[in-house]
Amino acid sequence: MSWKNQEAKEEAYKLLLLQQKALLEGETDLIANLANSSALLNQTLQETVFAGYYLFKNDELILGPFQGNVSCVHIAMGKGVCGESAEKNQTIIVENVLEHKNYIACDSAARSEIVVPMKKGDQLVGVLDLDSSEIGMYDQMDQFYLEQYVALLLENIN
Repeated sequence: MSWKNQEAKEEAYKLLLLQQKALLEGETDLIANLANSSALLNQTLQETVFAGYYLFKNDELILGPFQGNVSCVHIAMGKGVCGESAEKNQTIIVENVLEHKNYIACDSAARSEIVVPMKKGDQLVGVLDLDSSEIGMYDQMDQFYLEQYVALLLENIN
């Protein structure tokens, strides 16, 4: 089921940011924050089949804390939507993964995807990856709020 309207979606995101801020308060451990953060996204965002993080390590992205089905473990820079987002340092929205030429199929239930790069200063930390079971689930509103969500997270990690 999709959002009833954009106002309901925006209110959910505003609440999500408040909850994220509360979860992060006083906690700087990366893994703990990513684990709670992915759980919060999975509980809040409708039709989510994957909500999680890939961390940059040894010149590739490695699967980090997530909620959803099993997933790809290693992603090369530039490969797939995650690798592309990390390499270009920009959020990427894919309306229909089946039509995206650089898509890596990790979960057959995924139909649309948004990936937000995570940089602290000049250092790539990783990416936030969200997959939905619905085509066209993500838009500019998702990008706006998820980029804020990632910024909050990055402020609270060492």
